[in-house]
Amino acid sequence: MSEKFDAVIIGGGPGGYVCAIRLSQLGFKTACVETRDTLGGTCLNIGCIPSKSLLNLSENYHKAKSFQKIGIEIGDLKLNLEKMMENKDKAVSNLTKGIEFLFKKNKVSYFKGTGSFKTKNQILVTDKNKNQTIIDTRYTIISTGSEPTSIPGVKFDEKIIISSTGALQIPKVPKKMVIVGGGYIGLEMGSVWSRLGSKVQVIEFLDHITPGMDREISNEFMKILVKQGVSFKLKTKVEKITKLSHGASIEVSGPDGKKDKIEADIVLISVGRKPYTRNLNLDKIGVELDKSGKVKVDKKFQTNIEGVYAVGDVIDGPMLAHKAEEEGIAVAELISGQSGHVNYDVIPSVIYTSPEVAAIGKTEEQLKNDKIIYKLGKFPFMANSRAKAINEPEGFVKILADVKTDRVLGVHIIGPHAGEMISEMSVAMEFGASSEDIARTCHAHPTFSEAIKEAALSVDKRQIHS
Repeated sequence: MSEKFDAVIIGGGPGGYVCAIRLSQLGFKTACVETRDTLGGTCLNIGCIPSKSLLNLSENYHKAKSFQKIGIEIGDLKLNLEKMMENKDKAVSNLTKGIEFLFKKNKVSYFKGTGSFKTKNQILVTDKNKNQTIIDTRYTIISTGSEPTSIPGVKFDEKIIISSTGALQIPKVPKKMVIVGGGYIGLEMGSVWSRLGSKVQVIEFLDHITPGMDREISNEFMKILVKQGVSFKLKTKVEKITKLSHGASIEVSGPDGKKDKIEADIVLISVGRKPYTRNLNLDKIGVELDKSGKVKVDKKFQTNIEGVYAVGDVIDGPMLAHKAEEEGIAVAELISGQSGHVNYDVIPSVIYTSPEVAAIGKTEEQLKNDKIIYKLGKFPFMANSRAKAINEPEGFVKILADVKTDRVLGVHIIGPHAGEMISEMSVAMEFGASSEDIARTCHAHPTFSEAIKEAALSVDKRQIHS
């Protein structure tokens, strides 16, 4: 006998569990199917949350090394990596249990197992003991996320050749770590292990790191990382990776075609992620995919099959947890007859290194390519009183505004607490704020956010403190 629900979400990550809760709030009898033993998806279990824990802990350790310079004297400083990992795991455990509580609170039924389509209105759930349950549903939302990709001919063993998942579980600090790919995830994990004592080298095929980021910010970011001890090989292609008894050998070719070999204890491959659609039986019901393997959806997140929807990393757009959450809420409200909507022009992105890097809206390069005439304001944290007071003066705020309307088109920040500061600009841009609006808004003193006000003033060349 099958169980009957109004809606079933396949995948319990940020997009899936948020969608499930919202559907239940809207009066739908809702179920969520998750393959892992815990809810939260990649982000909570092996992504955003554990990485942020390690980023914070490694930063504290790194700062503690220089405490004596600022008048804080401590004894011998030692790294206990095992305890650090335990702290990370505890944070993950507490949060996953929190989602289970939210499911109970909101009366969402939770099925542990792999969900696949038997028909467009029937979901087959197979648990780890091969027991099967059939769920009848009117609506199904695919939210199965993504998984790391490797380079041709190279497989992850999560010991020597690792993905971001393996980078969260390294048992001891490697003497040397090579990171293939200069994107967000690789640089965050590289930052962690560099602070803990590893010699980190990044190999990037392009002539710059963080593809898609405003180039001025990208260049400044790389300069700061180099000062922190991370080295880079740009315009360099990885030809082959060979496992050795003590690590791995990486064969590369530089911009001049010259070949070289690099040895490392661990190789982290961070060249992107691909949508996870395996074992869903999408072909059985005829769900269309694009060339990259992503699920095709219309403006209301519906696939070509009526009643079947998709959100998050499995569809087009940035692979960000908060983007998936917004889509999860939107599709729930659309299904209920409300006007769910996601404004993709104001989705922020953050790199949680030290300093942090955050961005929203257009880059200078995009504006130039679109032939949009803009004006620019910048303000350095070197001139911000709060940043100076706590010895974190690196970076700046950059605001791009339309030359005619003064409407803010893009904001880019590298500096302390950039990830929190960008939220102010998310709200401002959502409401169509001008740089003048930001400039005339009183900001508390002394705060990092004063740099935003000064950058807004700088758009019209009237900044005060620089």
